[in-house]
Order: sequence, then structure tokens, then C-alpha cells
Amino acid sequence: MNEQALTGLILKGIGGFYYVETAGMVYECKARGVLRKEEIRPVAGDRVRIITEAGTQKGVIEEVLPRKSYLVRPPVANADTIFLIVSTTEPVPNTLILDKLIAIAEYKGIAQVIVITKIDLQQFADLYDIYLKAGFEVLIADYDNPASIEAIRARCKNGLNIFSGNSGVGKSTLLNAIDPALALKTGDISQKLGRGRHTTRSVELYQLPEGGYIADSPGFSSLETVQLDIIFKDRLQYCFREFADYIDKCKFKDCSHTSERGCAVLRAVEEGIIPKSRHESYKAMYEEARQIKEWAQEARR
Repeated sequence: MNEQALTGLILKGIGGFYYVETAGMVYECKARGVLRKEEIRPVAGDRVRIITEAGTQKGVIEEVLPRKSYLVRPPVANADTIFLIVSTTEPVPNTLILDKLIAIAEYKGIAQVIVITKIDLQQFADLYDIYLKAGFEVLIADYDNPASIEAIRARCKNGLNIFSGNSGVGKSTLLNAIDPALALKTGDISQKLGRGRHTTRSVELYQLPEGGYIADSPGFSSLETVQLDIIFKDRLQYCFREFADYIDKCKFKDCSHTSERGCAVLRAVEEGIIPKSRHESYKAMYEEARQIKEWAQEARR
């Protein structure tokens, strides 16, 4: 039987099977055992080399090609932009989770766009101002204003774009508005837990008619953020972009920007230049990173 080697893109992985798009077809593939031995786990967004039998739509993943980026949560590779979805209410904004996701994207070199949803239920000006002031691109999802959805759609026309955020913030609803052909399932809010029901079970890539891929990812609660990538304390300050103009102006070179006298970052917070909520998130993340023992840090680098 004739075999052929192809290079393709993993659209999703579920139950040990990976669905790889290549040459205008989607192949159902298993990963070669050697990948497991090397502790290489293919994920959506990976470019892979597969071997497939001619005339079939089944194959084997032989190799995962080098990644330009990799996220632990949501598990996806080679993302160009991450759209961080935050709702005004139901669930209420959790700026610590949002800031963790932003910092990780900064650390991984992934562009970020913040999208605010459910603006009909609660005012959003304060949330909008915090992130606009910090230097981020902030978009509004207003379903009564088609231009606002078109602005988000236009931002997705190139590369691989991830949509991520807390459960219940409306990721699937937003994606359905961007491309109605997706027909993704949406869920209501669990009144008992105060967060959304998980309607998305795994990361899956979809190609838009205009070009570019979008990825819906499983939502998560604040209790699940322990699964996020770790940024060590010596790198964390560089993942808060609004700190950049002040880091070198601190009195002490090893300033942690948490409580030291002569800290230029703290001064900027006191003067309202750096949003206080952003600095509170930084301090919480710094404390988490500080708890990691030095030997563990070296092992996880």
C-alpha cells in the first residue's frame, strides 16, 4: 500500500485522536508512540508531519514541528493573538484571572486583545478604562451594534486566534456572532456556582471564510488557575507592560515593586498612572511565584 507524508495543522484532539487539516482534507490521526516516550503531547495549533495511507483519511503523527509558542491552559500551540473575554457581570469580572492570562501571553510573545461582553447588563467604563490606560487593545461586543462585532471579526482575519476567559463570559456566543456557521453551543449561568456551564469541552480551531483561524477554548473558574503557566518572579515585572517606563528608575536594582521605599512603580500607582487593580494582581502573582522553591524553579524553566 502506498503511504504519503504530509504536513498539516491539528484542528482538535479528543480521546487520543487528532484531526489534522492538510491538502484540503482532514485526517484522523493517532500519535506515534515515540512522542509519548519523549513526553511530547500534540495540541490544537500544532504543525505536524503525518504519514497516511493513500486514499484514506486516517494517519499517524510522526513529528510535531517546532512551536513558536505553547500555552498550558488553554492547551494550544502557535497562537498569534489571544482574545481575552471578560463580562461586565454574570460572572462578575475577575481582574486577577484576566491579568494572569495577559501576563502569560506577554511572556509567550502572543498579542492580546481584550473584549468586554454583556454591556447591556452592567456599565463597563471602569473596566474599559483600566486596560486602555494600561496600553491594551480593548474592544466591545455590542450585539445591537454590528460594527462592534465586525471590528472583532476583522481582527481575526490573519493567523491563529484563541478566545479564552472565565466560564460564562460568552465566548461561544461571541464566536457565533463572528461566524454564524459555527453554531457553537452556548450555556446559561449556574446560579449555585455563580459561573457559566462548560459548553466547550476542548480546544478546536475553525477557519473563517475571510481567512485566519479562531479557537474556542474551555472556560474555567478561579479555582482552576493553578493549571496556568507559571511566570517566575524575576521575569514577572516584564509581563506588566505599564511597568516598563519605571522599572529602571527604582532606588534598588532588585526592587520587587511590592513595598520598597524609592520604588518608581509604586509611585506611579499612587499617582494613578498605573491602575491599582493591575498592581494588586502583580503583587498576588509575585507572592505565588515567590512561594516556588529555587530548585523547583530551575526544574521548571
